[in-house]
Amino acid sequence: MSSGTGLNVVERTKRAQTLSKLLQNALFVLVIGIAGLTVIQELGIDITAALTLSSIFGLAIGFGAQTLVRDVISGFFLILEDQVRVGDVAVVNGQPGLVESVNLRTIVLRDDEGTVHVFPNGEVKTLANKSKDFSYYVITVNVSYDDDPDKVIAAMKEAADGLMSDPNLRVHILEPLEVFGVDAFEQQFMVVKARIKTVPMKQWLVGRELRRRVAQKLKEEGIQMAAPAAAPPVRKT
Repeated sequence: MSSGTGLNVVERTKRAQTLSKLLQNALFVLVIGIAGLTVIQELGIDITAALTLSSIFGLAIGFGAQTLVRDVISGFFLILEDQVRVGDVAVVNGQPGLVESVNLRTIVLRDDEGTVHVFPNGEVKTLANKSKDFSYYVITVNVSYDDDPDKVIAAMKEAADGLMSDPNLRVHILEPLEVFGVDAFEQQFMVVKARIKTVPMKQWLVGRELRRRVAQKLKEEGIQMAAPAAAPPVRKT
């Protein structure tokens, strides 16, 4: 699945890792079930009676484990629709993290601090995948009203061009910097907004270097970035 070149290799690999874990678990259950039936048969116990008894037992468990059934069904469609894969960066129910495991019952995330978060699939209300197919890194620059916005935009594009010429970073960039222009007028500064398209999981690496180069270029052009106004102190009564 990982053979070949191109961006789709990464996506195929993530898909293969997710499905392989699921198939391993299914195969384990299947082997244990067959081995158990074989042992029962060798002990001289009627398999038909054992299967009937296990069916009745399973039906009773099913009525008492509706939440488990809901989790399994939700997990099945989660995997079938390829919504998220092992290795993706996702936000589940507002919690961001790296997807470590996608099972039929649960999805497991690990956040930046190393904390593991386990969500039952039936409890997943919102899911945002930040690394499927491609990613964007959005950058905003606060500049004074005294500065020429066209000059600011030109400096940002020049900084991005230098990024594209870096052999260590250009392999992660899918498209040149896209500048939206002046995005907002704040009380003390105006906001210039842009974004750059990258391969999945590399938007932060590219974005940090882009910010460094933009800050350096604006300084060379004599453009001072404006800091947001500090919140007024809370007066105690």
